[in-house]
Amino acid sequence: MMTIKTALILGATGVVGTHLVKELSKSNNYKEIHLLTRREIESKDPNCEVHVVEFDNLVRYADLFNVTDVFICLGTTIKKAKSKEAFRKVDFEFVIESAKMAKASNVEKFLVITAMGANSKSKFFYSRVKGDVEGTLQQLELNSVHIFRPSLLLGERKEFRAGEKISGMIGSFAKFLFVGPLRPYRAIEANKVAAAMYAAAQKPTQGYHFYNSDEIEKLTTRS
Repeated sequence: MMTIKTALILGATGVVGTHLVKELSKSNNYKEIHLLTRREIESKDPNCEVHVVEFDNLVRYADLFNVTDVFICLGTTIKKAKSKEAFRKVDFEFVIESAKMAKASNVEKFLVITAMGANSKSKFFYSRVKGDVEGTLQQLELNSVHIFRPSLLLGERKEFRAGEKISGMIGSFAKFLFVGPLRPYRAIEANKVAAAMYAAAQKPTQGYHFYNSDEIEKLTTRS
């Protein structure tokens, strides 16, 4: 007998989050899908409930983390955030605060997107922050954590990012070149990352699991 679950999504309006909402909505596995957003958004799915929250004070919404699975699709850029400190707040502090509340609620699975090259000792600030996220999550010892490390993400974004647009075009055309040992570095479509997150959430796994772009692709084909 299939267990009907509940879910919480942070970053539901982002390039991966929008696809993830669709993945969960079309599934019969989730009776409730809670979306934490900064602003009011329209949702036509009766199973989705939008919660407009102050991310700077996430602890006020701890009760919303009393769900089966928590999906974290948060992410910004230094350009958009305006400073390294503001970037770290979104990509590290909000994620870890969410993880702590997920642990307190004993969620079954915590699924989060970091990035390929995540390394707390990296000389690159972006990779260092992502590495700090991964390291801190492992210290928290949640029931089941799935960490997705995509290479360049392909997909339509609400805001225009010229660099990513150009890189995405190149990545799309050059995917066939990334074979063998280069396969983990392939660009990957945002909808595939969302499908992989959904697939991982349905597996009866414990502990910590990491997926690079090539492993994300495999996860979608096995589901």
